[in-house]
Amino acid sequence: MPALPTMTRRRAESPDWVHRAEPAQGIERIEAFFSGNAYAMHRHDTYAIGRTLAGVQCFQYRRSLRASVPGKTIVLHPDEAHDGQAGTDEGFRYRMIYVEPAVFQAALGGKALPFIEGGITDDPRLFAATEALLQRPEILLDPLERDDGMVELALALDAASGARPLRPSCDFRAAQLARDYLHAASHRPVTLEELAVACGRDRWSLSRDFRTFYGTSPYHYLTMRRLEAARRLMQHGVALADSAVAAGFADQSHMTRHFTKAYGIPPARWLRMVQSADGR
Repeated sequence: MPALPTMTRRRAESPDWVHRAEPAQGIERIEAFFSGNAYAMHRHDTYAIGRTLAGVQCFQYRRSLRASVPGKTIVLHPDEAHDGQAGTDEGFRYRMIYVEPAVFQAALGGKALPFIEGGITDDPRLFAATEALLQRPEILLDPLERDDGMVELALALDAASGARPLRPSCDFRAAQLARDYLHAASHRPVTLEELAVACGRDRWSLSRDFRTFYGTSPYHYLTMRRLEAARRLMQHGVALADSAVAAGFADQSHMTRHFTKAYGIPPARWLRMVQSADGR
């Protein structure tokens, strides 16, 4: 992948770009630049945690317009709708990690997911805890460095948010079984009744537990796994229509609707930006 100065020189031709590291162990790392409107309102099932490197990064989040500048930490909770746009004519550059809640659950052991009010924080614990993970995407993180960083970040999030008590009836094991089942069945339709039988839990309790521990509904979680599969196929040169069907969607338009709702941009534009940053 090209170094950052090369990408900077390319802005005159293609002002918006997204530079990605290969996702690993439930974590995706990106660096991006946008000169105007970046993303429409969307929501995904991961935490989005990052820093603005240059410019003013604005986004709608929980019914208010937020503005991030260098020195602050962005923490967006799973399944919370948000968009993105430049706050000035100069555009904005940022780094972000997208972390599956299951990664934090591995460190927190079945606690309720941490929530940071407002989406932007000055908490020094979170700024320090993201230092190793928010390196440039082209830097390959040592596996132990990555894992230690995730534990530090999980603990910092938990401390900064304040612990929330769980309902006595919450069943972390059932939620884990449901998550594993959805991964195995992501290519086909799944009903909540089927999922409940597989986990030994009633439908509505399982649905509540899944949201508590993984931050989103079982159906949205399943859809995001299909979108991840479609993205991998598209990056390997598979046509959008074929990627959609192979990932478990009915057709390309079905995938496009979900892709735009999840990422705020249609798949064709996303692919162009990724290819631009990769120098293709």
